[in-house]
Amino acid sequence: MADTLTAAALTLKDIAREAGVSLATVDRVLHNRPGVRPDTVRRVKAAIERNAFQPHVAAAELARGRARRFAFVMPSGPNPFMQQIEAYLGEMSAWLSARRLGVEMVATDVFDHSMLAASLEALSGDYDGVAVVALDHPGVRAAINDLVDAGTKVVTLVSDVPSSRRHHYVGIDNIAAGRTAGALVGRLVGQRSGKVAIVAGSQGLRDHAERIFGFNQVMAAEFPGLSVLPVLEGRDEDERSEQVLARLLGRHADIVGLYNVGAGTQGVAKALSDAGRDKQVVFVGHDVTALTRRLLLQGVMDAAISQNPGHEARAAVRVLLALARGEPILHEQEKIRIDIVMRDNLP
Repeated sequence: MADTLTAAALTLKDIAREAGVSLATVDRVLHNRPGVRPDTVRRVKAAIERNAFQPHVAAAELARGRARRFAFVMPSGPNPFMQQIEAYLGEMSAWLSARRLGVEMVATDVFDHSMLAASLEALSGDYDGVAVVALDHPGVRAAINDLVDAGTKVVTLVSDVPSSRRHHYVGIDNIAAGRTAGALVGRLVGQRSGKVAIVAGSQGLRDHAERIFGFNQVMAAEFPGLSVLPVLEGRDEDERSEQVLARLLGRHADIVGLYNVGAGTQGVAKALSDAGRDKQVVFVGHDVTALTRRLLLQGVMDAAISQNPGHEARAAVRVLLALARGEPILHEQEKIRIDIVMRDNLP
């Protein structure tokens, strides 16, 4: 995996080899035992520093045979982007095994705060770390805080709950993503005036709420000829998203732009096509999946705001592992980038 630090896979033997000494000598240096020449001590410590190696934690875990369990609390239902994250976690099995890590999936309705909170509460005491696609709700915040208080490391994934005591957020800057979508819709609509529709999964999801906020910022400031309609909620479900958008298209013949904030993309595209407006309405959504790739190639969808699901999967595991070991988080490595993907630059 390209963005995995080499240092993450280093062992004491690697340090010994680089320093040109025996494993026993490295052990003596680490434990400040006598009998090692000062020059040798300097070489060993220099090798450790160059590789950002965490010898005390790594050696202690190796001696104890310390295994760890992480849980990923993911949305139930057919969300293609979330399925990609789960697939990438599955591809990490050898990497995880080498570090004595177990990762288990917990599917729940992340749009229902009570069900999500109950799923989190059920994990208490069973896992070293939890990554959760979170709904920003007092009950969910309380469940996250309870896990943290019990000693579990908690990372929010894709959708954040910043007012909780979670340890870290892994995901894109969603306000910036929404602003990017707004700029694309406004510029692609061009000189036309009219209305713009927004379909979201739920405004209770922090990532969706922040994307809508950023989108509206740009619309209000830069495109006064476009009027943004009230947000529709489709719970990231194809059928529900299709129904709510079809009704809206029937009421407004002057819709010229559409921002799909989350999933439910197939339903959104079907509503546009059934209304005969798939080539008239500028359609910007999120994520590169088999479906959005096809819609981009067909010209139904104009652009996708993309984030790398493989990077998010790896980053979430690495951050949880660093937290569990008491190691520093490498923020620049774990920063998730926003990409704009159109038909002409499909990866």
